[in-house]
Amino acid sequence: MPSESLQSLSLEQQIGQLFYIGLAGPELDAEARALIEEVQPGGIIIFGRNVESAHQLRDLIDGVREMLPTNPLIGVDQEGGLVDRLRKIFTPMPSARTIRQHGDLAAARALGRISGQTLRMLGFNMNFAPVMSIMTDERDLLSNGLYSRSFGRSPGEVLGYTTVYLRGLQETGIMGCLKHFPGIGAGEVDSHEEMPMVSLSHDALIAQDLAPYIELFQRKDDRVRCVMVSHGGFPNIDIMKGMTGGLLEPASLSHNIVTNLLRNELGYQHLVVTDDLEMGAIAKHCDIEAAVVRAFLAGEDMMLICARPEIIRRGYQGLLTVARAGKLPKERLRGSLKRIAATKGIVKPPTAFDAERFQQLSEETSHLNEKLNYKYGDQSNAL
Repeated sequence: MPSESLQSLSLEQQIGQLFYIGLAGPELDAEARALIEEVQPGGIIIFGRNVESAHQLRDLIDGVREMLPTNPLIGVDQEGGLVDRLRKIFTPMPSARTIRQHGDLAAARALGRISGQTLRMLGFNMNFAPVMSIMTDERDLLSNGLYSRSFGRSPGEVLGYTTVYLRGLQETGIMGCLKHFPGIGAGEVDSHEEMPMVSLSHDALIAQDLAPYIELFQRKDDRVRCVMVSHGGFPNIDIMKGMTGGLLEPASLSHNIVTNLLRNELGYQHLVVTDDLEMGAIAKHCDIEAAVVRAFLAGEDMMLICARPEIIRRGYQGLLTVARAGKLPKERLRGSLKRIAATKGIVKPPTAFDAERFQQLSEETSHLNEKLNYKYGDQSNAL
């Protein structure tokens, strides 16, 4: 998609492109239509609450596409394990941890391929995976919700498994998204509840949690085109004195993290999205109107707001009000629209839904689970 096509949109539509939003339910009902018509978002994210059947989900996504002036990004958190939005309609997929425990790189690639083929058939073009957290034995004891979601205990393990997983996923035409930058494996709490504190120094982050990112960013095949920034707090590299709610900004709202570290120091120049701005880590820090403005000024291209229509509307209207007042840097807006357009220009259109192939992929997943001795709900594998 040429960036000029987004630059030619009205200001209201340009601001809408900066939002990646969730829908309340499984149907494109009057409320959902009104929300989409008002915001005209650049992306839609799907959750389990939106899924009743394969045909229903494809119809929902197709209906969203028909309503929007530009082709949207359609994403989902389809990691496998505990974070599996398709389990109502598809064999539950194995967790990253289970694959790593079996030392099975081929299984990581198979998970990526199966996920990608299934998602593309359902109408998606993006998967918010893989999780890049490094989960050492010590970090496994923390209550941050990441125990089963990581491929590795070291930078080398995470790099090896995520590389082959991404290759399997993206060869199907589904774009992956590395998360949660710059790494929250050392955080002691879940960012759904409050801001996890990561007390690592800059050098320690570079040597451990950021090492797989750095390696993937340097790959000549340009494999990484989307990064999600966490809500973690990094007191040893990002102290902001005088901020409401404390001395720290969540990484997702931090210019020092998004622009100085990710963009300038590490050289990453593609799409950057926030983690969900409705999470407790943000809600306890500032209201949604302030959060979206601060995220944008930090360097984020798209703001993820996943659930409540009234919060989505407030976020959109809040950023639009600032834009109408001429208080958003025009060069920043042009840069984000350019990156969003570039991303939309390389994602693939959905394939036709094929019920027989869908069932075959579900059976392949069952065989993969048997190979890994994985059962969804098994606490030793899932948590």
